[in-house]
Amino acid sequence: MPLIDFWKTNPGVVDQLSIAQIVSTAGDGNLRDNSPCSKEIREYFRGAASSKLSEHVEQCLSSKLEKGGMILQDLINELGRRLDYIVTNGRYQGVSGEVGFDGLWAAPEGGSVIVEVKTSDAYRVSLDTIIGYRARSISQKLSPAETSVLIVVGRQDTGELEAQVRGSRHAWDIRLISAESLIKLVILNENSADPDTDLKIRSILAPLEYTRLDRLVDVMFTAARDSSSIKDEIAITDEEEGALSGPSVQASTGEVKEKVTGIWDFTEPRLLTAQRARIISTISEILNANLIKQSRALFWDKDHKIRVVCTISKAHTRRPSHPYWYAHHPKWDVFLEGGESGFLVLGCMDLEWAFSIPIVEFHKVVDDLNVTENEKVKYWHIHITRDAGGMYSIVVPKSQKNFDLEPFKFKLLGN
Repeated sequence: MPLIDFWKTNPGVVDQLSIAQIVSTAGDGNLRDNSPCSKEIREYFRGAASSKLSEHVEQCLSSKLEKGGMILQDLINELGRRLDYIVTNGRYQGVSGEVGFDGLWAAPEGGSVIVEVKTSDAYRVSLDTIIGYRARSISQKLSPAETSVLIVVGRQDTGELEAQVRGSRHAWDIRLISAESLIKLVILNENSADPDTDLKIRSILAPLEYTRLDRLVDVMFTAARDSSSIKDEIAITDEEEGALSGPSVQASTGEVKEKVTGIWDFTEPRLLTAQRARIISTISEILNANLIKQSRALFWDKDHKIRVVCTISKAHTRRPSHPYWYAHHPKWDVFLEGGESGFLVLGCMDLEWAFSIPIVEFHKVVDDLNVTENEKVKYWHIHITRDAGGMYSIVVPKSQKNFDLEPFKFKLLGN
């Protein structure tokens, strides 16, 4: 059975295979340019979790695998996709007349990166050759003039290659990163609550002028903020409570109401993460799509056509009539509208079901929700209520009728 078909029907079995075993089951088992094996292994990488890609990278570096360098090249290119680059895979072996890069990563905001993958820095590389790839790529209009070079080295110890780059005339055009650090950037992006984190990360993979450190500080600040903000997603805060009784200006009345002191009431991050994973696993089955994590709450399929935002609330006992509270952000709309179908999924920590709302349906009521907006943030308040009959709906303050959630309710798989 071909790898992809086997993986779809037996994902747990494939997860237990080594990368060498996976490659041997892909296509004809012979990894080479334009081969069925290459096509299948790349498709598998597109749908695999980033944690699994990390395991495969480690296997490539710790074991003497036949064609391990080729496998590593495809893995590194997939990590580039996880940072939202538009990636063109290079050839495994160069041929006359074609640009010999290992990968070409185009950034959505402009500019491109020629990627060269090395398993180690044990051997000197020809920087002139790599810069030649860049020049030919630009001249053939494969990439814009704003194209730099990124050398990805398998091992953390890159001192020899660093010295070679630093002492060359191409030092300004070339940057160097270990595979391990590239994986860390992908993980940072996936765990971030800020949709712009990938943009900030891409900015430091291109050559930086180090006199001014603002871009590096931006990434460091994002990492520090996100490491502590996961609790905020389901905490009761003064600002969140403002939709009902806090100091925010109410969009429905324009009235500033008396502040009620909020209570910080956290759910353990590991429980939140587990519930979100369960929800995403279930919605993947429903949509018949293998959803990949783009950031903490954002998920999409390998072609980015199906997109899901999954946000979770605990049951807030202080407001039993409105037990589940969420904040919906404008950047989530941008993400969902970028695909062919988008879904806002509302999860609840204490329920065995969740709600998957097509974004086109949610947009019918979003303007009638309360909103918090100032010079720093804007978000809409979503409050779920449950009637005497156990039916769930979203409170719509500026409408005479709530938004019925029952048509969008689905039961969670597993336990």
